[in-house]
Amino acid sequence: MSDLLRGGQFLVKETNCEDIFTPEDFSEEQRMMKEAVMEFNDREIIPHKTRFEAKDYALTEETMRKAGELGFLGVSVPEAYGGLGMGFVSTMLTCDYISSGTGSFSTAFGAHTGIGTMPITLYGTEEQKQKFVPALAMGERFGAYCLTEPGAGSDANSGKTTAELTEDGKNYKINGQKMWISNAGFAEIFIVFARIGDDKNITGFILEYDKNNPNGVTLGEEEHKLGIRASSTRQVFFNDTLVPVENMLSVRGGGFKIAMNALNVGRIKLAAACLDSQRRIITEGVKYANERKQFKTPISEFGAIKSKLAEMATNAYVGESASYRAAKNIEDRITIRESEGNTHQEAELKGVEEYAIECSILKVAVSEDVQNCADEGIQIFGGMGFSEETPMESAWRDARIARIYEGTNEINRLLSVGMLVKKAMKGHVDLLNPAMAVGEELLGIPSFDTPDYSELFAEEKEIIGKLKKVFLMVAGAAIQKFGPELEQHQQLLTAASNILIETYMAESAILRTEKNVKRSGEASQKEQIAMTQLYLYNAVDIITKNAKEGIISFAEGDEQRMMLMGLKRFTKYANYPNIVELRNTIAEKLKAENKYCF
Repeated sequence: MSDLLRGGQFLVKETNCEDIFTPEDFSEEQRMMKEAVMEFNDREIIPHKTRFEAKDYALTEETMRKAGELGFLGVSVPEAYGGLGMGFVSTMLTCDYISSGTGSFSTAFGAHTGIGTMPITLYGTEEQKQKFVPALAMGERFGAYCLTEPGAGSDANSGKTTAELTEDGKNYKINGQKMWISNAGFAEIFIVFARIGDDKNITGFILEYDKNNPNGVTLGEEEHKLGIRASSTRQVFFNDTLVPVENMLSVRGGGFKIAMNALNVGRIKLAAACLDSQRRIITEGVKYANERKQFKTPISEFGAIKSKLAEMATNAYVGESASYRAAKNIEDRITIRESEGNTHQEAELKGVEEYAIECSILKVAVSEDVQNCADEGIQIFGGMGFSEETPMESAWRDARIARIYEGTNEINRLLSVGMLVKKAMKGHVDLLNPAMAVGEELLGIPSFDTPDYSELFAEEKEIIGKLKKVFLMVAGAAIQKFGPELEQHQQLLTAASNILIETYMAESAILRTEKNVKRSGEASQKEQIAMTQLYLYNAVDIITKNAKEGIISFAEGDEQRMMLMGLKRFTKYANYPNIVELRNTIAEKLKAENKYCF
C-alpha cells in the first residue's frame, strides 16, 4: 500500500488491476450494509414516491429520522461520537444505495451527512464534536450548510454575510442572507459562513437554531423547484443572530478551506448518489421495453432501443467502477496517515484532499451520465415517459440538479485541470518530464511494428497510455504558451478536462473488468468486456474532438500540424471493435435478465 498512487498520478503512472478496488471486492460487512440500505430504500422510500413528489416535507424529515435510528446517518462518524465508524468505501456504498428512491430524500441525506455533519467531525474541537455530532449521527437533530448567497455562488468566498464580535467578547453577531439552503425547514444545527471585518477569507460558525427562540433567524418560504420537490430548500436570513465565540469552527478566516474540503467529499458522494439511480432507471427501461409491443414485437428487439439500453448500462458500469476505485484510494490514504500518527480528523481531511482531482472528475462524469440515462429512459417509454404516472419523469427532473450543486460541472472541469497543474508545480505529480517525453516522441519516427495484441485488453491498455499522452501534449503545450495566464483560457481548460475525465473513467473500467476476468474467467465477464470496449471507443471519440479543438485554437503553423499528426497517432486503433455487436451483446443480457444486472 505504500506505493499507493497520489491524486492525479494515474495520468503519469500505470496502474495494475490488482491494485484497484472494485464493487466485487466488497467485504462481508459491506455486503450486509448494502442489503440493509437497499431494504430501507425499498420499504421506506420507494413506496411513498407520490408523497415525495407532492412536496411532503414532513415525510422527508420522518424518513431521515428512521435512517438515523438505523445508523445510516452516522456511517462515517467515529464511534466515539455515536457513529458506526466505518471506512470511506462503506460511506460511499450507503450513499449509493440509499439515494435512488427519490432525489428529495437523497438531497436531504447528502446535505445532512456530508456538508451538515462532516465539517464538525473534521474541523470541530473535541468539545464541539462531543456536543453536536452524536445528535447529528443518530438523526436526533439535523444539519444544514449555509454558504451560498444571492451574490456568491461559484465564487463562494465573495459572501457578504458579516460576523462581528460583541462588546462583551462572548458572541459573534451575524447579519446577512443565505439561499438554496437544503434541509433549512427542519435543521437545528446550521454551519454558517460569514466574514469578520475585512478578512480576506470567510469564517465558519456552528449555529444552534430553535424555532421557538429564533435568535434573529428567519426562514424564507419553501422554494418551488424543477425537481427534488420534497427536499426542503429555503432562504435563511440572519438579523443580529448571536453565536457564542466557542462555536467558531476551526480558525478565523478558515471558512473557505472548510467549504472547499467539504465540497471535495460532497463531490465524490454525489457521484455515488447518482449510481443506483442509473441502475433503477435502466431496470425500469428494460422491463418496459420487454413488455411494450409495437409491430407485434417487443420494442427491446429493435436495434434503436438496444443501442440506448447498452449505452445506459455501459455508463452506469463505468461510473461505478471509477467511483469505488477512487473511494478505496481515499480510504487507503486515510489508513496510511493514521498509521503515521495523524488524528482521524487530519487523516480524513488530507486523504480526501489528496484525491480532490478524482472527486471533481467523478462529480462531472456521473452527474452527466445520470441525466442522459433518465433522458433516454423517458425516450424508451415514449409518450408514457412524459407522464407523471411513470417513474422516468421524476427521475429526469431530480437528476438535473446533480450538474449544479457541489460546484457546477463547469467549475469542476476547470478545477480538475487547475488542481493538477498546481500539484505539478508543487512536485506532487511529475507532469513536466512526461510532457517533454511526448514532445520528443512527436519529433521521432513512429514505429510501424505490429504489436502482439493477443492478450485481453492489450490494445485497450495501450490506447489508454496514448490517451494520457494526448492530455500531456495538449495541456503541456498550453501551459508553455500561456503560463500562469492559462486559467483565463476557460475553453481550453474545459477541453483538457474532458480528455482527463474520459481517460480516468475508461481506465477504471478496463482495470475493473481485467481484475474480474483474472478472478472468474473471461466467459463470466463477456458483457463487462463489451461495456469496457464500448466505453473506450466512445471516450476516444470525445478525446479526439476536444484535443483537436484545443490544438487548432492555440497552435498554428508547423506546431499545429505536428500536434494534429500526434493526435492521429495517439487515437488510432489497430483493430476497431464492432460497435453494433458490442451494444447487442450488452442489450441481450439486459433483456434476458429483465434488469440492470452487472
